[in-house]
Amino acid sequence: MRVCVLEDQYRFILHHEVMEKQTDDQVTVSMVEQAKEKYPNLTSCSYDKGFWSPSNKKKLDEILEDVILPRKGRLSEAAKKIESAEIFIAGRKKHSAIESAINGLENHGLDRCPDHGIDGFKRYVSLSVLARNLETLGNIIKKRELKREKRKAKCRSNDRTHYRLAA
Repeated sequence: MRVCVLEDQYRFILHHEVMEKQTDDQVTVSMVEQAKEKYPNLTSCSYDKGFWSPSNKKKLDEILEDVILPRKGRLSEAAKKIESAEIFIAGRKKHSAIESAINGLENHGLDRCPDHGIDGFKRYVSLSVLARNLETLGNIIKKRELKREKRKAKCRSNDRTHYRLAA
């Protein structure tokens, strides 16, 4: 069973969908529409080539400001121009983070699902997404604490007064 996930710039999974008898290009627009309802500030999205279709590109252009949707197959001159634009390249570079999210889901239980049936699998996917988001939140809190500790240590070291004796 395949799972499609939508992740934000802070690495939180905003939306996920278990694809029952569906391909990537069939869930592309519905995922963004559902996410856009919950998160109206969603302005751009990056995809793999498997999500490409002319109708998806057209619909996504109406919903989002920036659509990073690479075409399948040989590129026309117009498509090459689009895919060589700075914003497109930057979006493609950020896209690799979603692979990390998928790996994180596998580490949080999606590599093996002990539940039976499609409902059990969907429940397990949702719990894996929750676990991944909690881990991401924990990492953010941990980094803030480390920064705070480093600042405190730096302030303490700067407060020490050093005396020298002159001879």
